[in-house]
Amino acid sequence: MKKWMLLICSSVLSGAMTTQMVKAQDNNQDKQFLQKASQGDANEIKLSQLAERKAASPDVREFAKTMVAQHTQLENSMKPYADQWGLVSAKDLDADHQKEYDKLSKLSGKAFDKEYIDAMDKDHHEAEDLFTSEIEATTDQDFKKAVMDGKSAVVAHTNMADDLKTKVE
Repeated sequence: MKKWMLLICSSVLSGAMTTQMVKAQDNNQDKQFLQKASQGDANEIKLSQLAERKAASPDVREFAKTMVAQHTQLENSMKPYADQWGLVSAKDLDADHQKEYDKLSKLSGKAFDKEYIDAMDKDHHEAEDLFTSEIEATTDQDFKKAVMDGKSAVVAHTNMADDLKTKVE
């Protein structure tokens, strides 16, 4: 009888440990996604703040204003998860986007608008892929819902950028 109980207890503990290991792996993947998404938000906000000041086209300025507001909102919607998982939100541009910012800073008029919208279009298509992958990969149902909501915003941004790209060329 003791041997059976020991076997049962071992199986239960082994299953619990496996579940915890899977959750830890999932959580690490979720954390990596959240860090990338946060960096993306910081990049979009900083580039769009510049575009609010420099864009020649009223449509591009309006798009930039929308990007600042909605990426700030997106960052805030993910903040509870970042806080829970001990992550700090990105505040500065990454190296590639710093180069883009520096390039944009030297441009004006239609050249600025085209370069900015090209960058936004590229970034949002990449973000859409990132969000799609996370929706498929995460096992945290609450986080999945937040990611799905975020993807809806990113898809809308992608569509706006696609539309503007044809107008500024």
